[in-house]
Amino acid sequence: MIKKFDLSKLEEVMGIWLETNIDAHNFIPKEYWTENFDMVKEILPSAEIYIYEESNIIKGFIGVVEQNYIAGLFVKKEYQREGIGEKLIKYCKLEYPCLILDVFMKNKKAVDFYHKNDFIVQEERIHDDTKELEYTMSFDKK
Repeated sequence: MIKKFDLSKLEEVMGIWLETNIDAHNFIPKEYWTENFDMVKEILPSAEIYIYEESNIIKGFIGVVEQNYIAGLFVKKEYQREGIGEKLIKYCKLEYPCLILDVFMKNKKAVDFYHKNDFIVQEERIHDDTKELEYTMSFDKK
């Protein structure tokens, strides 16, 4: 069910990226995501991407860069609350000794999800582009 991403799935993964970001971040203008779409599409293949796929349907994915930074975790809206995000996080916890991520404070569902999965807030700051408060959270196996 969880496997490494291959480039043939790029369009599908980017569709999930855009749809999920717009839905989860109603406090950020939609244009922020649409304007960053091409840049993310270009750099996404350089990340370690793990997809959750069932019956040839990608239901979610997680991207890790710089050896332990979760650049994003995305689950299609219709498959949320099925444990897919948790499975992707558990998979990464096995692959990496520690994990770091940034999450917008107003994305309460995501903040609660990461807390539930043993991540702790390390720092808070204002995001440069959006001017929204953002947490840096981390998980360490130790």
